[in-house]
Amino acid sequence: MSLISAEIAGYLEKSSWIRKMFEAGIALKKQYGEQAVCDFSLGNPDLPAPPAVGDALRTMAENAGKPFAFGYMPNGGFQWAREALAGQVSAEQGMPVDAGDLLLSCGAAGALNAFFRAVLEPGDEVLAVAPYFVEYGFYVSNHQGVFKTAMSRPETFELDIEAVEARITPKTRALIINSPNNPTGVVYSREELEALAALLERKSRENGRPVYLIADEPYRFLSFDGVKVPSVLPLYPFSVVVNSFSKNLSLAGERLGYICLSPLMENRAELMAALTLTNRILGFVNPPVIGQHVMAHALGSQVDVGVYAQRRDAMAEVLSGAGYQFSMPKGAFYFFPKAPGGDDVEFCRVLMEEKVLAVPGSGFGGPGYFRLTFCVDEEVIRRSAGGFARAMAHFA
Repeated sequence: MSLISAEIAGYLEKSSWIRKMFEAGIALKKQYGEQAVCDFSLGNPDLPAPPAVGDALRTMAENAGKPFAFGYMPNGGFQWAREALAGQVSAEQGMPVDAGDLLLSCGAAGALNAFFRAVLEPGDEVLAVAPYFVEYGFYVSNHQGVFKTAMSRPETFELDIEAVEARITPKTRALIINSPNNPTGVVYSREELEALAALLERKSRENGRPVYLIADEPYRFLSFDGVKVPSVLPLYPFSVVVNSFSKNLSLAGERLGYICLSPLMENRAELMAALTLTNRILGFVNPPVIGQHVMAHALGSQVDVGVYAQRRDAMAEVLSGAGYQFSMPKGAFYFFPKAPGGDDVEFCRVLMEEKVLAVPGSGFGGPGYFRLTFCVDEEVIRRSAGGFARAMAHFA
């Protein structure tokens, strides 16, 4: 007699490779000790939060006894928090954004679930560019949607507009992009996004309803070598930006994010009203009070991205030295090299025997590759060189 639904049983069967490898890492560290294991499985930022975060927490602690310090709020978050955020988002996105275009949420995951609950009819399709963050499919299924993917270009992972077009149907309701990308580190260019916007404009007209473009941007702050991260909001009226503060402020456990609608979207007040409702009825109720105070105080601050740049160079040196094939990431904190032998699951098993933890690319819709996160100390990266070399030799 099963205690859970068949749908959730299926989810458990194909649950995230990220978590599987992370949990395997815990077991290895327990068996061999922390210093014996090089864990590149989980994108959990390890840099200290910027000083403004500590300042905000101290202020909150000093005022914790006051009756107005905590409590319920409007479902989209405090108005003063949204107004403060609107200024920063306007600067980042290159166009004026009003507080009414923003809704604060319980992380980017909460924002995506609120959005899908608001716009999807049963059977509607949501398309993602692969490789993609694995949780997208679960979020879509939560709200009776159908998750589909379109592959990016081999090896470079640039947008393949023709592949996207081939996957769009009259049931397509939204397309998700993630740039800078997890797991590939690619940053989509303005030219690619303009071509994508033109395609979605045409398909929206043909389908008689909008195909939303969702830009998931938790790594917007982290790009390298002078690469700019273009904004979708000015390019397409039915564009939506989702973001969080888990990476740029090292607040991964605080669960504070937001969704922003393009100011070019007509009748967007109707969609924002729906989002405000779904943000509540899904059980998230409100974004964290403490998180909103921290966010407002820390706007304009971020972790030291120079540290990530140094780690990227160290990881590239280790991989190149062992003979791996990879594209240098332009943003985010991931490498996505080719798996020697072509079987990414088998390669990650061999790598684990060397006490090096990576995630098979199959978990991201990118078989034949594997993901490494470099949000770990540089010493760990350099200590892994021997393990990477021995794993490569296994397939020689």
